[in-house]
Amino acid sequence: MRILIADDEQDMLKILKAYFEKEGFQVFLAKDGEEALHTFYHEKIDLAILDWMMPKINGLSVCKEMKKNSSIKVLMLTAKSENDDELTALNCGADEYVKKPFHPGILITRAKKLLNKDEVVRIKNIKIDLNKYKIYKDEEELDVTKTEFELIKCFLYHKGSILTRKKLLDMAWGFDYFGEERTVDTHIRRLRKKIGEGIIKTHRGLGYSLEEHSE
Repeated sequence: MRILIADDEQDMLKILKAYFEKEGFQVFLAKDGEEALHTFYHEKIDLAILDWMMPKINGLSVCKEMKKNSSIKVLMLTAKSENDDELTALNCGADEYVKKPFHPGILITRAKKLLNKDEVVRIKNIKIDLNKYKIYKDEEELDVTKTEFELIKCFLYHKGSILTRKKLLDMAWGFDYFGEERTVDTHIRRLRKKIGEGIIKTHRGLGYSLEEHSE
C-alpha cells in the first residue's frame, strides 16, 4: 500500500514514516499542501494523511482537491479541538479524523481500517492473525514470542524481498536496539522449528526472505 503523509512538523514526518514502513507501507512525505498535491498527481497513492494547518495550501483544501479528482482515502490530522472541526473535515470529504497528540499505533490502525487491509494471512498450513497477534499451524495455536511474531510480520509485509539482519533488527527489535546482528539467526531458527522449514528462505551472505511460492 502506498500512503502520503503531509505535515509541516519534520519530526512528526520522520516518526510516522518509520512506523508505517515497519508495517510494510510505501511512504511518501510532504512538508506542505503544495508538495502534497504534487505527489498526489505524480504517484499512485492509496491513502493520504493530511495535517489540517499546513503552509501554502491547508489540509482541507488539499482534501477537497484530491477527492474531486480521485477515490483516494483521506485521513485528516489536527491539533484543533473544537467538535465542529471534525464535522467540517468530514464534510470536505475526509474519511477519518484524528486529533493530535496521538499514538502512532492508533493512526496505523485507523489507516488499515480505511484501506481494508487483510488482517488474516495464510501460508501453506500456517495462519497468521495480524490483529490478534496469533499464529496457527494446522488450526492449532502456536506458542510464539513477541519477537517471533514481529519477524513473521516483517517477512509478510516485504514478501519477495531479501531482508538483511540489520533491516530485520531495525523492524522487529526497534531502531534503538544495538545488539548483535547474529541474534536474528537464533530467533529465525526457533521460528522455523515452530512454523516449518520451508517458509523462510536463507540467502547466504545476504539475509532472509519469505518463500514466494509458499501461499
